[in-house]
Amino acid sequence: MPASVILVNYNGRAYLERCLPSVLSTVTPEDEVMVVDNSSTDGSADWVAEEFPAVRLIRSPVNGGFGYGCNLGAHYASREYLVFLNPDTTVVPGWLDALLAPFSDPQVALVTPCIMRMDDPTRINTAGNDVHLTGLAFCRGAGMPLSAFPTSEDVAAISGAAFSVRRDIWDILGGIDDSFFLYMEDTDLSWRAWLAGFRCRYVPNPVVYHDYALRFGEGKFFFQERNRCLLLLKNLRWRTLLLLIPSLLLAEVVTWGFLMMHRPRQWREKVRAYLWVVRNWREILARRRAVQSLRRVRDRDLLARCTPYLAYEQTGYTTAARWAHRLLDPLFWLLYRITLYLVRW
Repeated sequence: MPASVILVNYNGRAYLERCLPSVLSTVTPEDEVMVVDNSSTDGSADWVAEEFPAVRLIRSPVNGGFGYGCNLGAHYASREYLVFLNPDTTVVPGWLDALLAPFSDPQVALVTPCIMRMDDPTRINTAGNDVHLTGLAFCRGAGMPLSAFPTSEDVAAISGAAFSVRRDIWDILGGIDDSFFLYMEDTDLSWRAWLAGFRCRYVPNPVVYHDYALRFGEGKFFFQERNRCLLLLKNLRWRTLLLLIPSLLLAEVVTWGFLMMHRPRQWREKVRAYLWVVRNWREILARRRAVQSLRRVRDRDLLARCTPYLAYEQTGYTTAARWAHRLLDPLFWLLYRITLYLVRW
């Protein structure tokens, strides 16, 4: 099962120095390794061309974001299976075979591995992603040992840090929606796969190691909140969105509360997200029509794969997380059960 392994890079030469040798030492001559350089300014592209002539280098004239780079790589890829890998990862022998094996089931569209923390290889970064009923996505099993998720199983969403996809399904889904630019494009791709009647699969072994740390840099809140709105508006029916209003309002309380408590100077980013949705409403509706044309399953089936619980502890604020669980988990659970009961299609 030859595959095209695609790394999307932006000013990540230091990561590529570690990632590319691990990838090249674990693939076969039938596989293709590609680096899509999103107009880096650190000399990454020239360095790859000089040091790794066996790697196929695609130079983008612009930095169009992660999804844009993935789509560009897929356009030039020549193999039946596409495997996307972040440059800030390393892999172990057998990782590629493990990511391709589930495709023996024709209903499996996307596969993601157990991704471990590079700074603590005994702890999980993510074992696939969980998705809250309000569209908030977070790492499944973060901080747990590998033994916590020992078997292959379906997951709500794959992780964009490492995943594989069949070429024919990639084409059916239209690739990644590059309007997301950064964050949540992996959740959107997963939701579209589920809506189209396919499955997202997690495999526990072997693992990928990820140089991951939670950061709240400039612009992150804007992209996360804007893209969450985009995710919901594209994928769910209008009636479902109306039924979700109580849950969505509660999620607004949570996100605004976190923002004002821990990142008050970034409040404008959330307002910018609202304004972006208003200004780009026609484009959102066009993208929504494209997604809905693929629909084969009910919203109820999609929401049933979501969770009513938020992983507050992944923010790093443990005391606030404990109180949030005590106060908000019962309310989100009740709203979740009511929504599932009322959503029929």
